[in-house]
Amino acid sequence: MGLLDGKVALITGGARGQGRAHAVTSAREGADVILVDITEPVETAPYRTATADDMAETVELVEKQGRRALAVTGDVRSQADMDSAVERGLAEFGKIDILIANAGIWGLKPFWEMDERTWNEMIDINLSGVYRSARAVVPHMMERQTGSIVITSSVNGLEPGVGYAHYVASKHGVIGLMRNLALELAPYGIRANAICPGAIDTPMTDHQGAYDLFAGHEGGTREDREQGGYSFHALKGCGFLSPQVIADTALYLNSDLAATVTGVAIPVDAGHMLLTGTNPNPVKS
Repeated sequence: MGLLDGKVALITGGARGQGRAHAVTSAREGADVILVDITEPVETAPYRTATADDMAETVELVEKQGRRALAVTGDVRSQADMDSAVERGLAEFGKIDILIANAGIWGLKPFWEMDERTWNEMIDINLSGVYRSARAVVPHMMERQTGSIVITSSVNGLEPGVGYAHYVASKHGVIGLMRNLALELAPYGIRANAICPGAIDTPMTDHQGAYDLFAGHEGGTREDREQGGYSFHALKGCGFLSPQVIADTALYLNSDLAATVTGVAIPVDAGHMLLTGTNPNPVKS
């Protein structure tokens, strides 16, 4: 038996990266999944966002686990898209037990140089997108008097970071939203929690801006990023972390093992939040 046998999970940003890890892990543990993602570029994101091919690959990986996957092309910036995704999911599976609000972007720019569009798009996807996703699915959960919501925040939902104030603001914001969801939905038997990832190896962190950030200078390389990951974390042997560590934590939160856990933000950061800065003496192996 799997930890999510008979469940249905709706995952935003489900086409690749952390979303793909959530989808495959949920399926492995017995859940059918609804994948929601855009398949076109986000103009202010400094890296390639998900494509239709990414979505098709994730569907195939879910089906290899013996579960069903419904792929929905939709944008968390649109309430109509999220309402439609929920309607399609209910028509296909009859219920939705889990929302993993994972869709998000990241970018770098000093806040005083940031144009309003860059700021607004970050907030619209990372924060308002979580609100829209929850707003779409919660009435169904309230009717059934059960449900689990897991929101992807970040260690930057708990601390600042130089050069990405818009991201920091959005990730602080989703923790506040999560706590309010947990409080308001508790009488309906619905739980809400957040995960605060450290440095995770996904396409969002695999581009020149991320290389430069972890190198501490322009012209950084992927190797610089890898070395910087060790200094970002405290635990021995932990450089950039696999998306699987986040999916494993979401699995716990969405399962009966966490049946009385609500309103918490869990750092999954290899001890990053224990550091007063970066780790000057990382142990790599």
